[in-house]
Amino acid sequence: MMDLSTLASISRDDFVSLLGSVYEHSPWVPQGAYASLSKESVNSITSLHKELKSVVDNASDEQKLALINAHPDLAGKAAVAGNLTEESTEEQKRAGLSSLTQEEMDRFTALNQAYKKKFSFVFILAVRNATKQTILSSFEARINHSKQREFEECITQIHKIAWMRLLAMFKPAPTGFLTCHVLDTASGKPADGLRITLKKLSPETNDAETLGEFVTNDDGRLNGPALKGGDFKVGFYEWTFYVGDYFAKECLPTAGTPFLTEVPLRFGIDNPEDHYHVPLLVSPYSYSTYRGS
Repeated sequence: MMDLSTLASISRDDFVSLLGSVYEHSPWVPQGAYASLSKESVNSITSLHKELKSVVDNASDEQKLALINAHPDLAGKAAVAGNLTEESTEEQKRAGLSSLTQEEMDRFTALNQAYKKKFSFVFILAVRNATKQTILSSFEARINHSKQREFEECITQIHKIAWMRLLAMFKPAPTGFLTCHVLDTASGKPADGLRITLKKLSPETNDAETLGEFVTNDDGRLNGPALKGGDFKVGFYEWTFYVGDYFAKECLPTAGTPFLTEVPLRFGIDNPEDHYHVPLLVSPYSYSTYRGS
């Protein structure tokens, strides 16, 4: 991965060459961003993406349409022939689109044709972390949208694709961190002394790496971030809250076979430069969570 600081001193041509594939076959996007480049706009992936996104959002509908149609069909002829960009090839492969059965290929072909016939542009979905079923579900739902709604959705998806491509290219600023807070909703108080483990998941191999074990303090929080800086990376994680032990300690009434003993909570980190607060609100018979910051 490259250091973002290299962008502060490179020429316009080098900048466009380096970032020309972030928005598929559309070098006009980094060309437009270079004009407003500053030290602040290249001190994080978040700010760089914001600059590039602004160019697209302020472009004409004709330019946006050209950007949409610069993308290949999902599992289309270009993919079969091996004529995709390196980035698109990797993204479609990760989603399983390079290993479709004939029945699945026929289904994608029919959806691609029907979508383009209705909207006159290609279907766009950020597929890097999607499954074949996720893609098909989205395809079949979105084909019923209005043309304007789909036009806007395609641009939204293109920004997501660009974001994930930037993440694959550059080292993020070491500003992100992960925190947690557990609230005992049965007693109406922080859940103190509750044991928690954190694992990083690898969906491709079904492996899980234990990153740490924690015990909540008197306020139901951890004594500092569970992850921060360079250890805080894009990916899928899992908290496990050992709530059964806590309920026993607090003498909270539970069934002979407890409804909840451990609460596994899986979540994704998309922006390693941001603060993710992933709490748990729990009682012996229910729990909930949300993404805070």
